Amino acid sequence: MAIRQRQYDTPTRVITSVSILEEGDDNDLLTVREVARILRVDDTTVRRWIKGGALEAVTLPHSNRRQAYRIKLGTLRRVLGSVQVEQPQGTSTR
Repeated sequence: MAIRQRQYDTPTRVITSVSILEEGDDNDLLTVREVARILRVDDTTVRRWIKGGALEAVTLPHSNRRQAYRIKLGTLRRVLGSVQVEQPQGTSTR
């Protein structure tokens, strides 16, 4: 089984996190680093969310110091869809 790697900066095309979220299949697997880039947080934050149960991930066998995870694109979409930004009371949206 071949592993696909996503290139974020290529000379011919720049792939943005938005295009990955819109074009990808729900079963596509993302690395911790890819999820961190999409959410604009540190890798450690994503790992903390996984360990705390806030983000569902597939645990891979490892022999290194760090545990390896993969996050389904569908899971990331569900998490992003459930986030709601609250407006302070007394402010308008205009």
